[in-house]
Amino acid sequence: MPVNRTRIKLCGIKTVDDARFAEALGADAIGFVFHRKSPRSVDLDQALEITAALGGLTGIVALFHNAIDDEVWSVLESLPHAVPQFHGDEPAAFCEQFSRPYLKAFGMGTDAVASVDAINAYEQAAAVLLDANAPGEMGGTGECFDWAKIPEGIDKPLIIAGGLRPSNVATVIHQLRPYGVDVSSGVESERGVKSHALMQEFVDTVRDLERE
Repeated sequence: MPVNRTRIKLCGIKTVDDARFAEALGADAIGFVFHRKSPRSVDLDQALEITAALGGLTGIVALFHNAIDDEVWSVLESLPHAVPQFHGDEPAAFCEQFSRPYLKAFGMGTDAVASVDAINAYEQAAAVLLDANAPGEMGGTGECFDWAKIPEGIDKPLIIAGGLRPSNVATVIHQLRPYGVDVSSGVESERGVKSHALMQEFVDTVRDLERE
C-alpha cells in the first residue's frame, strides 16, 4: 500500500553545492543551523549566499537553540521566507512573538519525554518535530529514539528526526506515517560533511515508497 507524500527536510546544510543538490533532488526543505556549538552551524552571511543560489521553491528552515530574541529577529528579517525551528527550551510565548509559522522540536532521548499537553501547548506551531536528543539539548546525535514513546493525541503534523538514514527511513514511514522526515547526520560522510550519494539514496527511498 503506497504511503501519502512525506515531506523531506535535509538539515545541517553548509554549502551552496549541497543546497543545490538538495534542491535538484526535490527536497521540500533545507535546514540552516544557527547554533555555534554545532559542527553544522552557519552564520547569516553563509545562509544568505546559499539561499541566493537556489531557485526559490525549496523551503528554508532556520534552526535555533535557546537563542536570544535579537538573534532570531536578525536572521528572520534577512531571510523573510524562512521557517524558524526552535530546538531548545523555548516557551510558546517566545516562539510565537515572531508572528511566523514555526516548528517546535522536542527531545525524546530519555525517559523524561514531553507530555502531549506540553507539546500541544505550542498552539501556533506549524508542526512538531521529535528528535533523539535529551529534552532541551541539541539534536544531531545520529541516534534513534524509541518511537513507542511518542504520546497519543498530538494535534500537529509530526516530523520525525533522530538517527534517520537511508536504511531505516522506510521503516519509520511505514510505522508512523509522519508528515515529514528530517535527516542530518544520516546523510553525512563524516561529521558535518554531507554525502551526495547518501542524500540521493535517502530521498529516493522516501519517494519510492510513494510509488509502490
